[in-house]
Amino acid sequence: MKRILQYILRIFSKIILRKYKPEIVAITGSVGKTSAKEAIYQVLGKYFRVRSNKRNYNNEIGVPLTILGIEGGGGSFLLWAKVFLKAIRIIISGGDYPEILVLEMGVDRPGDMAYLTGFVPVDAAVITAIGEFPTHLEFFPEKDELIGEKSILAKSVVKEGLVVLNYDDISVRMMADGLPEGIKTITYGFGEGASIQISNYNFYLSDLDKGDYGATFKLEYEGSIVPFRVEKMIGKQQVFAVAAAAGVGMGFGLNLVEISNAFKKMFNLPGRTNLIKGIKKSWVIDDTYNASPLATIAALEILEEIYSAADKPAARKIAVLGDMLELGKDMEVAHRQVGQKAAGVANLIFTVGGRARFIADEAIKSGFNKENVFEFDEPSAAALKLQEELKPEDIVLIKGSRSIHMERAVKEIMAEPEKADELLVKNGF
Repeated sequence: MKRILQYILRIFSKIILRKYKPEIVAITGSVGKTSAKEAIYQVLGKYFRVRSNKRNYNNEIGVPLTILGIEGGGGSFLLWAKVFLKAIRIIISGGDYPEILVLEMGVDRPGDMAYLTGFVPVDAAVITAIGEFPTHLEFFPEKDELIGEKSILAKSVVKEGLVVLNYDDISVRMMADGLPEGIKTITYGFGEGASIQISNYNFYLSDLDKGDYGATFKLEYEGSIVPFRVEKMIGKQQVFAVAAAAGVGMGFGLNLVEISNAFKKMFNLPGRTNLIKGIKKSWVIDDTYNASPLATIAALEILEEIYSAADKPAARKIAVLGDMLELGKDMEVAHRQVGQKAAGVANLIFTVGGRARFIADEAIKSGFNKENVFEFDEPSAAALKLQEELKPEDIVLIKGSRSIHMERAVKEIMAEPEKADELLVKNGF
C-alpha cells in the first residue's frame, strides 16, 4: 500500500512541478532543519508567495503532499481517493500556486535523499548541522555514510543554483568541496571564514513575566553589517536558523536590511525552546520536539543563559532529560557526553528512560551530588517528583526524543494546562 501511494504521489508531484515551475528551497541536516525551514519561510513569505511543509511532512509521503498542498489520507483508502481527486483538480484547474516551495527533507535510511531529489528539482539547498553524534546512525554503519547521504542534496542543485552551508560544522562545511561548477555557495556561522558571519550575540531579558526577552546580534555579508533584534528568540541555534535564512534570502535578491525586517519577532513552534509559565512561579523551557546530543547540549547552554539573564539568586537550574534515540553504536558515549555537560550546568537532574541513565551515571561520575539526581522510566513519573521538588523562580529545561513524549512532563508542571493543545507538541508534529 505504502509503495503504491509513494508512486502515485511522485507522479502527481512531477506533473505539478512541471506545470507551475516553482523555485524550490530544500533543507536537511541532523539538527535545526525545522527551525531553518521556518526562518526561511518567514523571510521569503514576506516578499513572495511561499508554501512549506506542515507537521513532519519531510519524507517520501510528506514532501509530495506539501507539493500538492494537501493533507494525507492516513490509513483510509477512501480518504486517499479524495486526496488523489484533489490533486487532479489542482493539475487541471490551475490557480494561484506558490512561487517558492520550502521543503524540509528528512533522511532516515540510505537512499532517502536520492529518492526525494529524484523528482524534486532543487534550486537552493540548505544543510544545517550534523554534529559529532548525529541521529539515524542505526541505519548507517558509519557517520560518513550519513554525511554522504545528506550531501546528495547539495550535489543535486540545478545548474547555477545555490547551496547554503553551516560553516561552523566541519562536516557540513566540507560539502562545498566537489560541488558542480556554477553552483553558488554561501556559508554562515560565527567562524571568521563564514560568508555570513554572526557576531555580537546577546540574549536580553527585560521582564520575563511580560514576555519581554529575545536576542540581538549582527550579520555581516560582503562588507555590509546589519544589526538584528528578534523578540522571543532564545539560544544561538535559532540565530543559526536566521543566518541560514539570510543566505537563502540573498539568493532570491533580498538584502540584509530587508531580511532583518522580516525578523522583528521570532516564529514560535511547539516544543522548540519555548518559555512557558510553570507551577509555583517557575519557568519551563519546553524543548521536547526532539533531541540529539548536539541539540541537548545547546539546550543546556540555553538553560544557563536564561538563568544568568534572569538574575534571580533563589532560582535553580533543573534539567529533565529523556532518551536520545537513533544514535546507533554511539548511544552510550553520546548520553555520557550530555551527562557531563548537565553536571556543569544544572542544580537538579531528572532522567527519563533506560538510555538516559547514562546521563545520570556520568553526571555523578563528574562530581554531581547523587542526591540531586532522579531517574525514571516515564515522563509522567518524573513530573510527579518534579512537582514536589519545584520552588519559586526555578527554571526547568525539559528535552528528549520525540517518541519519549517529554511534553507529558511539561503538561504536568505548566501553570496553565488548559493551553496544552495550543502550546505543546502533538503527535504528528
